[in-house]
Amino acid sequence: MPEFSTNSMKQLDTCDMKLQALFHKVIVTRDCTIIQGHRGEELQREAFRTGTSELDWPESEHNDAPSRAVDVGPYYMGEGIPWQLRERWIYFAGYVFAVADDLGIAVRWGGDWDGDLTFKDQKFHDLPHWELI
Repeated sequence: MPEFSTNSMKQLDTCDMKLQALFHKVIVTRDCTIIQGHRGEELQREAFRTGTSELDWPESEHNDAPSRAVDVGPYYMGEGIPWQLRERWIYFAGYVFAVADDLGIAVRWGGDWDGDLTFKDQKFHDLPHWELI
């Protein structure tokens, strides 16, 4: 059974309890890594400046404490996070949505901001991003 690394746990601990519950359930059967939970002002401004976030401080859901957003990547043993393999992110997202639905937790994914299940109509693709709605 997969389990979170110490760093993943540290990041997840900065998140809202609903996100913690969701990804503790996901990790039971799908290996994943928590990339980032809460972002302070310096990290958020850097993310905005470099284009990895469209929102400046304090507008991101990552800026709340506890964070209402988390960046999570599917993890494949021997490969790591499949940054260039979009279909693996979509597969992972489907699983996360199913678990979230089972737990009664409403989430938005950065690969389908408008929730229409059309993944190519997004102007900003943030595949690791999950936020509470």
